[in-house]
Amino acid sequence: MLPPSVIMDFGPVWCILAAGPASRGLKGSMTVTDLDLIDRKIVAELMRDATLPIAQIADKVGLSQTPCWKRIQKLEAAGVLTGRVALADPTKLGFGLTVFVGIEAPDHSADWRDAFANAVDTIPEIMEVYRMAGEIDYLLRVSVADMMAFDRLYKRLTAAVPIKNVTSHFAMERIKFSTAYPVDTLAR
Repeated sequence: MLPPSVIMDFGPVWCILAAGPASRGLKGSMTVTDLDLIDRKIVAELMRDATLPIAQIADKVGLSQTPCWKRIQKLEAAGVLTGRVALADPTKLGFGLTVFVGIEAPDHSADWRDAFANAVDTIPEIMEVYRMAGEIDYLLRVSVADMMAFDRLYKRLTAAVPIKNVTSHFAMERIKFSTAYPVDTLAR
């Protein structure tokens, strides 16, 4: 079974998010080299529209319904398909400001990392968090209503955990957005 549904912002369509086990910390033995052409086509179709009936997916990938459903179940069990979500327009939900926040850690101890992970987990406006290589240690994608809401988030985060430096970049316009990875559906 898939984990409980999570509402993600951006876009008006249903989709299934796909991610490898390593990127989500999931246990699973399937890798991209284990996916045959039909598996990749199924994943691509589901990332485009997870509301498609099994019959339509099966038809698009050249299978009958039962083998197609069994492959979907196998992809779920292996952690290739990780969730079903509704994509929503953030501005229509009152989240008109997207901020990319660079964080420099004051130290790199396990205790600090745990405290930071716990802090960002408690702030739902922090949509994504990446540990980085390079000049910053962490990159956050934040969705808030406005500058005042971002200031409240900033104060909450910096009160929760010591931070050496915070650099914020405010998005003026989203040029491109996709949740569908460019899965190869041509090569065998």
